[in-house]
Amino acid sequence: VFSVIRGRILPAVLILAIFALATGFSPPHKFSSRQPTLQVNEAPRNSEGILLLAHGGKPDWDAAVEVVAQELRTQTPTEVAFGMADRSAIQRAIDRLSDQGVTSVVAVPLFISSYSVVITSTEYLLGLRETAPPELQMLARMVHSMAAHPTDHHEAALGTKPVDGHLPIRMVPAFDHHAIIGDILRDRAEDMSQSPEKEAVILVAHGPNDSEANVKWLANMAILGQHIEPSGFQRVEYMTVRDDADASVQAQATAELRHRITLARAQGLVPLVVPHVLSYGGIEQGIHKRLAGLEYRMASSGLLPDPRIVAWVEAVVSGQ
Repeated sequence: VFSVIRGRILPAVLILAIFALATGFSPPHKFSSRQPTLQVNEAPRNSEGILLLAHGGKPDWDAAVEVVAQELRTQTPTEVAFGMADRSAIQRAIDRLSDQGVTSVVAVPLFISSYSVVITSTEYLLGLRETAPPELQMLARMVHSMAAHPTDHHEAALGTKPVDGHLPIRMVPAFDHHAIIGDILRDRAEDMSQSPEKEAVILVAHGPNDSEANVKWLANMAILGQHIEPSGFQRVEYMTVRDDADASVQAQATAELRHRITLARAQGLVPLVVPHVLSYGGIEQGIHKRLAGLEYRMASSGLLPDPRIVAWVEAVVSGQ
């Protein structure tokens, strides 16, 4: 095809070129010999990957955490390390993040409190603490003994060494007294409430072995309780049961919990027990056992499942 302009015959290709320059027209991709290159499963430069740290439990418990990770993966490379300062699980998760091209890692503990030997031991394994907590040896032996195929003592000792790798790592606090966590606990209480002015809410957490750390747990729980008070309950209480402490400490905690339930009933109040746990899978059963023979209501779930845990992760990663 040709065209005539001022007596000259111009080929159609040249006509198209002139038209494109004048109008900004871009030909379809099929006219291009080069297609755009897509990067699959690669993080952008200077990207930070998220390392979720979780205790781990039965398949349903782990699956609830994986739902959180999957949602985060829509925006950010995210991996999960289950276990109590399990070095091998942490190392594998960091390696997976490295393979995705992240340039740094932020560790996010899905734990109730930062005042925990699991947290301090994990800080050491991540290179964020100079001295290993004495409890790390015990945790490493526990992880080693629970392995599917335990090997020699050398492998167990490796569990007390900081992880390998070149990626910069930082770690944010656990749930502690974050406002989002307080809002979730408030909703757990409201979900089983019928007449708030005639009900007493009792937050119950696992708690640490150490008495000084337990005081810090309770201080955080007092702040969380402030998020529940505006709902109009007669009162909001909080305590820990310290399941892993000495038998005498456990017995004292059981007596205290039963007293709180009995006192509420004697005052004409309905006790609403809200277990402050990430997900149901054991602790709530222990609470039921401690309260055998008493009348109370218990929340239908822990912090999970709840989409606000994803929001919490995003908030603490950004420093909020």
